[in-house]
Amino acid sequence: MAAITGLPPVLVLVVVFVLPALESSTLLGVVVPGEIAVLLGGVVAHGGRLPLWAVLVVAAAGAAVGDQVGYLLGRRYGPGLLARAPERIRRSPVLDRARALIRTRGAVAVVLGRWTAVLRTVVPAVAGAGGMARMPFTVANVTGGLLWAAAVSVLGYLGAASYHYLERRLSIGGEVLFGVVAVVVALWIWRQRVATRRAAD
Repeated sequence: MAAITGLPPVLVLVVVFVLPALESSTLLGVVVPGEIAVLLGGVVAHGGRLPLWAVLVVAAAGAAVGDQVGYLLGRRYGPGLLARAPERIRRSPVLDRARALIRTRGAVAVVLGRWTAVLRTVVPAVAGAGGMARMPFTVANVTGGLLWAAAVSVLGYLGAASYHYLERRLSIGGEVLFGVVAVVVALWIWRQRVATRRAAD
């Protein structure tokens, strides 16, 4: 957490762009914490070192670029790309769920898939391999990326605001409050990983 928030503002934006971009372009969304980077970008924005709009725009751009690369790779290499995905993705029902979602919801599935870590990783490649037209995918991709980036960055911003509010109003020491926040974040990450493992089983 401090490793990102302590970076110079320009490097924070680089991380906020790169980690979401890596999620689906490399099929590593289950291990690359794109959401965490955007959340912490919102925290940095609340501290005044970055404008919130910059975090939102950069996060949305990273998410959209990563998904577009994943889509193009799926379109170019087809099912063969998905056959080289990490083993726990290949052996899980997530690919079947992604295919069913694309088949029944079309471009809407691209927007919906953005909100679930495992689906966020594979939906773009599945859409490309399944032959979804480029324009509908791109529109859905940009829309989903913007909505996701706005929600996650604002959540980080408001979380930081709540932290400082409680510190002032309750006279809680910064170290104690930071510890509580760190525990909450750790539990959230743990729950995400448990959910990811269950989805992959």
